[in-house]
Order: sequence, then structure tokens, then C-alpha cells
Amino acid sequence: MKIAVIGTGYVGLVSGACFSGWGHGVVCMDKNAQKIASLERGVVPIYEPGLDELVERNFAAGRLRFTCDLVDAVRGASVVFIAVGTPPRAGHGDADLSFVYMAAQELASLIEENAIVVIKSTVPVGTGDIVQKIIGSVRRAGSFSVASNPEFLREGVAIRDFLEPDRVVIGIEDDRARDVLTKLYGASLDLRRTPIVVTQRRTSELIKYAANAFLATKITFINELADLCEQVGSDVSHLALGVGLDKRIGTSFLNAGPGYGGSCFPKDTMALLRTAQDHGVALRIVEETVTANEARKRRMALKVVDALGGDVEDLTIAILGLTFKPDTDDMREAPSVPLIETLQRFGARVRAYDPAGIENARQIFSDVELHRDPYECARDADAVVVVTEWDDIRHLDLASLKAVMRQKILVDLRNAFEPGAAERAGFRVSGIGRPTVARHDATTATPSLAAVHVSAARKTNLAYFGMAGGSNDNS
Repeated sequence: MKIAVIGTGYVGLVSGACFSGWGHGVVCMDKNAQKIASLERGVVPIYEPGLDELVERNFAAGRLRFTCDLVDAVRGASVVFIAVGTPPRAGHGDADLSFVYMAAQELASLIEENAIVVIKSTVPVGTGDIVQKIIGSVRRAGSFSVASNPEFLREGVAIRDFLEPDRVVIGIEDDRARDVLTKLYGASLDLRRTPIVVTQRRTSELIKYAANAFLATKITFINELADLCEQVGSDVSHLALGVGLDKRIGTSFLNAGPGYGGSCFPKDTMALLRTAQDHGVALRIVEETVTANEARKRRMALKVVDALGGDVEDLTIAILGLTFKPDTDDMREAPSVPLIETLQRFGARVRAYDPAGIENARQIFSDVELHRDPYECARDADAVVVVTEWDDIRHLDLASLKAVMRQKILVDLRNAFEPGAAERAGFRVSGIGRPTVARHDATTATPSLAAVHVSAARKTNLAYFGMAGGSNDNS
């Protein structure tokens, strides 16, 4: 089957590469000539583990091509995916659909007879109806189909998410589109017994927003409970374990931290709220989730200030980790940004280190000293603040880190380090949702997770909840 993918951003490029990996002929089209030229040279413009090898392999095999020519891209294609950006409109909060509608207008006269146009971009309810009208103004009814097929890709593990999905959601309004799309996915996913949810187009569009809003709420819930744990002397990682082993709740997205970020959760929760408002519906839980998350990001600066005795004027603070999560270079809505901005307003000098996000950080910060080595970043610092739990940050040598610092203060906003080990290394530690140092002694310390014995736990990745911390896998 020949497939055309319009847009070579994160979703379009990952989807196109994975479809070609399944043996389909795929042409990825983008108007950015520089990006297309780079891809043809084998240079992938986004950071995603394994994507460059996947693109290179399928490009060399002739299954994956790149072009700026829309006519070339859709010629002979039976399925055309629209995977262009839908950023939030400045000052409005709802999704900017101009790129989706522009793609529909340009495709209308070019697509093959009986082609299926599939919206893979994240779009509000009813977008498919408008795309149907746009193309229908040029093509006769019944000569094309418009479907919804939302993506559920998490940055850092996007290829695995595409090839081994929890489910595939297809929104259709005619049998032909259903048959073609279920065959497209089913042929490759049948052996994995992956559920394929076939529903109405509007329901499919809403599923994406509802899923992300629920996960954002789950993160915010555990973050607020972490605040309570700090006040009552409990440990949020053990709380999350005890709650998450309930199969009705599940263990994912129960790691307390500085708040969710990234390209999806902030944008999609706001777009969902705008859709609800347009239809006279109050989504109060989602509203409170958005408000609480934004407040939390900035409140993390107060945690740093408290750890330094209430004043950071003229002190040097080293930030370890800038991206919104590990294994990505994405700085969009990253908790590190409001944290740094607030600390600077309090008079602190800020340095920062990240394994992959330095270049994107340069576009945001003009007055932050950026480092490519964590120990140099921490040299003569009064405090180190862990914001993103990259593996190379979690595996830092604490003794070497302490040796280069002026004050030995570690503010661990991801619970990346076991607090006992950090304290034995000589740090004063402030974590998330954990008892204060004063409470953390031999008589009151909470037990190691290694001592938690439940048969169900053997089937769970306990390291996810362990004292070494973990990541909420934001989409």
C-alpha cells in the first residue's frame, strides 16, 4: 500500500518511518525544503531514540522517500495522513487548525479516486467534519473518505509506542475507510492482539484529548498528595506503590515531580477546555488540573529557596536537566523554564546542564550559563536542583558532585536519588513528597522498597516507584 504523510514533524516523521518499516511505500511531504534536504542526507531534525536508524534503513531500502512536492507525494497513494502541527493559538488556548485546513484545501484536487484522508494531527471535535466539507467542495461525494486516527506517541519511546501500541483508534464515517484502515494496522498488529477501536470520527477526535486530560489529572493528583506527604511525614513513592498496585488505578503516571510539560498535555488540556466552553459544558476537574499544574511549576522555586535558608540573592544554583522529560530535546512547557525564571527574579545566578536540550534552551534563555558537563555546571554552586531525571544524571557520582560545590544542598524534584545515599555523601537533601531530613532517621525512616513483599509487585517494575525515582511518560 502506498501512503503519503503530510508534515514531517514529530508525529509525521515517526509515523512515516514506522509505516515504511512495516513494508509499505511511504512518501513524507513537507514544505520546509531545508528539512527535506536534511532528511534525504540522513540527518533527522528531531531527537528521538532509534528514529535516525529507522529512517536510514527504510530510506536505503526505497520504502521511504521525502519530498516538497505535494503532487508527487499523493500520486498513487490510497491513504494520505495529515500530520501537521496544531499549536495553541496565542491568547486563546484553543488549537490553531490553519495548517490542517490548508493541507485539506491543497489535497482536495490532488488525491486519487477513493483515497482516504486521515487526520493524525491532534484536533478538536468536529475538525474532520470541516475537512470533509473542504474536500467535498472540490470532489464529488463518495469519491473520498475522511477519517480520524489520533496518535498516542510518547517522546523518548515513540517508535515502540507506534509498533507496540496499547490500542489503535480509528474514527470513520463509511465502511470503505473502516476496511482499509483496519487492514493497514491489523496486518501488522494482529499477532500482538492489539485492540483496534473503530468508532465515529467525532468520538475518535475526543478520545485523544480525554486520554491526555486524564493522564495530566493523574500526575497532578499525585503531586498534590506529595505535598501532603511532606507535611505529615509520609513517603509519596510508597504511597504511589500502594495505590498503583490496584489494577483499577495502575502504576503509570504516579511519579511525583515538578509538574507535567511537553508538547501535548498543556496544549491538549487547554484545547479540551475551550471545546467544552464552546458547547456550554464545565470540565471543572480539568480546569483545576491546569491551574494546579501551572502553580506547581513556579512553586518549585520556593522549595529551592527554602532549602537555601529563605534567600537566594547572589547565590549560584545549578539546574540538572532542562527538557520536560528524559530522552527528548523538547523544551516546550518544561518545568525548568518557570523554575529558572522565578529563581532569577529572586536574585539567583543560574547555570544549567542537559544531555540533549542545550541548543533548544539557547532559544529560551539569554542569561543562563549552559553546560555540557554536569560537574562543571555544579562547580562552586550553592545548590544543585534535579529537574529532569536523565539516566546520566541519576547515575552521577555524588561524592564527585559534592566535591566541586560550595554548599552541599541537593534539591531533588524528581526523587532521582535515594535520599539516604545522598545524605551519606554529605548532602542536605530536599525531595518531593518525602519526610524532611529531621524525620528521616533510623527510628522513623520508611522501609526500602526492597523490603516490600507483595506477590503482585513481582509483576510490576518496582524501580518505577523506587527511591531512585522515575518519569511520568508524558505523551
